[in-house]
Amino acid sequence: MRIVIALGGNALLRRGEPLTAENQRENVRIACQQIARVHPGNQLVIAHGNGPQVGLLALQGAAYDASHPYPLDVLGAQTEGMIGYMIEQELGNLLPAEVPLATLLTQVEVDAKDPAFQHPSKPIGPVYAKEEAERLAAEKGWRIAPDGDKYRRVVASPRPRRIFEIRPVKWLLEKDTVVICAGGGGIPTLYDASGRRLSGVEAVIDKDLCASLLARELDADLLVIATDVDAAYLDWGRPNQRAIAAAHPEELEGLGFAAGSMGPKVQAACEFARATGRPAVIGSLADIEAIVAGQAGTRVSTAHAGLYCR
Repeated sequence: MRIVIALGGNALLRRGEPLTAENQRENVRIACQQIARVHPGNQLVIAHGNGPQVGLLALQGAAYDASHPYPLDVLGAQTEGMIGYMIEQELGNLLPAEVPLATLLTQVEVDAKDPAFQHPSKPIGPVYAKEEAERLAAEKGWRIAPDGDKYRRVVASPRPRRIFEIRPVKWLLEKDTVVICAGGGGIPTLYDASGRRLSGVEAVIDKDLCASLLARELDADLLVIATDVDAAYLDWGRPNQRAIAAAHPEELEGLGFAAGSMGPKVQAACEFARATGRPAVIGSLADIEAIVAGQAGTRVSTAHAGLYCR
């Protein structure tokens, strides 16, 4: 099978954990131990988030020269190299030596008129207590929003429209390369009014929506959206919460999942399943073998009607 795995940025630097290279390396190692289990007999494409990482780089850049901060598209490109390098190395330590791996900088087109630019919603960087978040927002001109019981900086998250490097990804897959691409949802870019000149834009694309587009364009057999919970849930956080085992896209989309957490994952899974007729699964990376075998996670498919809970 050709499998696209969308790996959450918060799985690489966990919520509330110090944003150190050592912590990220250890989390990447744990993630790769799971991913390596499903490599035999399959082609793998790995996309990943970068919310904590791109926010950290933005802070570092502002500390150097607050009046001329590096733009988010450039920082996004940096995270693709940084995270891709770690995944390549840790996965390469686990797979047979003859398996090729490649990280590809991936530019993704967005629409300058996307309403997301007027309504920032993508959390990046570390979490803060409310008072500190409000102080930083006033100092740096940030938008902030609640994230659980803490607060984070939020930036624009426009929808991905086109992946410019899709042909090189396909060429690499023809050689059975494990490809790491579309990191952080890809590097956000758009054309000027002439339609000829491409440049970066201040945004962070949702990695799940980009992974869904990537999986569709690669004609993938399965999209795995790996997160820190084992499934999407009904009545999450309540005594009667129930894990959703399988659902038709129409049923799942109608449940109104939160935009800042499970919402984009559900949307991405539904878009892939509806467009291809193939399944997308939302679940824990620790369950990836069972997910690929069809035995874990929330399986989104047009093959059956309704919604089923465990």
